Amino acid sequence: MENEWPLTLGSVYAVHIDRSLYTVASRIGVHPKLFERLQDGKGCHVDTYIEALRWFDLNWPADLEWPEVVPRKLVKAVTSKRTAA
Repeated sequence: MENEWPLTLGSVYAVHIDRSLYTVASRIGVHPKLFERLQDGKGCHVDTYIEALRWFDLNWPADLEWPEVVPRKLVKAVTSKRTAA
C-alpha cells in the first residue's frame, strides 16, 4: 500500500475543482483531516484508504489525466479485492 496515493489523487483533484482537500474528503465521505494526516506522514485506517481510492477511481473527471505516479491498475486491484472480501 502506498500512503501517498490518496494524497496525490486528492491534491490533483482539489486543484482541478478549485477546492480544498477538506472539501475533497467531504465528497469522499471520509474524515476531513485525512489528507492533513497523510501530509504529516501519518497513516489512516485501511478501510479509509480503500474507500478514498475507490471513490477516486469511480469519480475521476474525464477531462483530468490520472497521475502517472499512481498506477490505476493497482488501484483497481486493491479496491476490487477489498470489495470481494
